[in-house]
Amino acid sequence: MISDFADAIRGLEEERGISEELVLKTVEEFLLAAYKRKFGTDENAVVKFDLENTGVSIYAKKRIVDEDDYYDPVSEIILEEALELSPECELGDELLIEIDASEFDRVAVQSAKQKARQNLREIQKDTLYSEFKDKEGEMIIGYYQREKNGNIFVDLGKTEGILPRKYQSPREEYSQGDRIKAYIFEVNKTQSGLQIVLSRTHTEFVRCLFELEVPEIYDNTVEIHKIVREPGYRTKIAVFSTRDEVDPIGACVGLKGVRIQSIVRELEGEKIDILRYDPEPVVFIKNALSPARVQDVIVLNGGKRQALAIVPDDQLSLAIGKQGLNVRLANRLADWNIDVKTEEQFSEMEYSQEISREASSLFEDMEAEGEEITRITELPGLSERVASLLVENGIELIEALVGMEMEELANLPGITDEDISEIRNVIEDTVEIVEEQSGYEEEAFEEGEDEEYECPECGAPISLDMETCPNCGVGLSFEIEDDEEEDENSNNEGDDEE
Repeated sequence: MISDFADAIRGLEEERGISEELVLKTVEEFLLAAYKRKFGTDENAVVKFDLENTGVSIYAKKRIVDEDDYYDPVSEIILEEALELSPECELGDELLIEIDASEFDRVAVQSAKQKARQNLREIQKDTLYSEFKDKEGEMIIGYYQREKNGNIFVDLGKTEGILPRKYQSPREEYSQGDRIKAYIFEVNKTQSGLQIVLSRTHTEFVRCLFELEVPEIYDNTVEIHKIVREPGYRTKIAVFSTRDEVDPIGACVGLKGVRIQSIVRELEGEKIDILRYDPEPVVFIKNALSPARVQDVIVLNGGKRQALAIVPDDQLSLAIGKQGLNVRLANRLADWNIDVKTEEQFSEMEYSQEISREASSLFEDMEAEGEEITRITELPGLSERVASLLVENGIELIEALVGMEMEELANLPGITDEDISEIRNVIEDTVEIVEEQSGYEEEAFEEGEDEEYECPECGAPISLDMETCPNCGVGLSFEIEDDEEEDENSNNEGDDEE
């Protein structure tokens, strides 16, 4: 009976993809659990399979003891009984005594079955996880099983996968039993079992399709540089050849377009642009904007990867694409920010661009010449430690530092004599001190420049504080007018003279 049971379990689990070794281990654990339920321990239980693993038996290992008042019948056997089983045995020897499966009561068998089922589920989960985890990143074929909340459950044979709504192309519709080709996106263990997440929107799904249809890609004669995709609408794929005699685009398209048509059918009519990769950015940008014809590409800013593509008037809408799809995919493919203009639009913006470049250059030159620093942390030559100590003591501006006496610096916590010497040298080498004159001094200076006047009568030198000329004695009167009034009076005097 045990043999029949073992065969049945092994046949069932082999259909589920569990190895023979794991099946036999499950059967062994099942028998040990039943033995323990019956006898209270399984320490002396031994399970043996025959050479072909078609039969199984369970034994109790018992030590031979002399007959006395007490012995353990589970782990020990008296010499008289042992001699009936094996005439050559002696005291202290161990015998394997086969246990009849009919001795296991119903409760023991049910308990063992429950444990066996649990172990089988765990084994199956681990086995399937290992198998599909190795296939992560590959393509698989399954069949539509059911749909729930927009998610499609796909029959994969040994288990099922899930194709979430977000990983479904907007072009595709499925019905019961439809064949589904998908990309294994990720494989996870969950409390409810194994979760295999599938995708038909991933760019790697397109890569798998090309590897399947194009032998040159599979054997690396033609390599894929990058794929960008707007699922259901358009895909751009950049390819190059490792051998000069092989045309990468022709290999992908196939004779009379057989290869690419097969991929397009699988993607339910999604447009696919196959273009040649080129390490030169200008050439690659031209190719990336296909199927539009590009006349020229101007690099506006190489550091920021900004470029301008110039196209004929009749190619503008094709280059941009519906809702900007073509140029958006080209940006992602080339990893450049591409602006598309016609020749007329470019000619109109060329002059303003030149002015902008000149103004920008001028502004940069002015900044370089007149750059001014105000903060302690910006002082060149001052160590970070000293700058940090000054800031911690509330001295953040260079102006405040310059106005301090050396004694004040010495009293600051953490500042040493070496630090003071460093500060003094940095100020002398870096900081330019400009002494500004007060308003009173400026006014006095201006008055001092203008205080020499001549007498209108004799021409002798006079000053503003004189009431009479010291030379001729004529009375003096001074009236101060601004420049505009003086100019106006001069004009009026000229008119009177005329």
